[in-house]
Amino acid sequence: MIEHDALSATREAYDAVADTYARMFRDTLRDSPLDRAILGAFAELVRAVGDGRVADLGCGPGHITAHLGQLGLAAFGVDASPAMLALAREAYPGLRFDEGSMAALDIPDGALAGVLSRWSVIHTPPPEVPVILAEFHRVLAPGGHLLIGFSATEGPDHPTQVFDHTVAPAYRWWPDHLSALLRASGLAEVARLVTEPEPTDKRQFQGVQLLARRA
Repeated sequence: MIEHDALSATREAYDAVADTYARMFRDTLRDSPLDRAILGAFAELVRAVGDGRVADLGCGPGHITAHLGQLGLAAFGVDASPAMLALAREAYPGLRFDEGSMAALDIPDGALAGVLSRWSVIHTPPPEVPVILAEFHRVLAPGGHLLIGFSATEGPDHPTQVFDHTVAPAYRWWPDHLSALLRASGLAEVARLVTEPEPTDKRQFQGVQLLARRA
């Protein structure tokens, strides 16, 4: 199971900054055409599986969940932070937002056509990430897709690295290493998007989004 102290600390940290976080990130997709593109591709794949039901795990203030809904998906959000969920419910009253842990989702086996995890695994200690990936696999229907985002390390000699995240301790991953963990969990990578940081970014890390499919 995921270390309870780490999850509690992350929840408390995001509760404390929820208002600031929502103001900073609510409009990020507006200036991110590549993010919109891969979310659009994800949505098209998800719509082809069952009823297009998708969970946005680590949904924060709910702006990405709402975007998925605009793309025609039956999207709902899950987050560990009650303060974040309160903001999401206020901003998007027509959508569903649940409190929960990615390591133990209150979702039936094979119920989802898609799982979105945008930078939501970065606060999980690396030895515990396979538990979360196994949950992603469990809740996805055969043929369902996962889109998972994270920050990259400098190279294969550093499969994971801790970094100074403003809110809570966080980890970067070498993409091939995380892809191998996905494969071991029964989720085969089908595409990846790698983006370079802007010169003005505080952290000069590549952003990576892996698209994987459950067999």
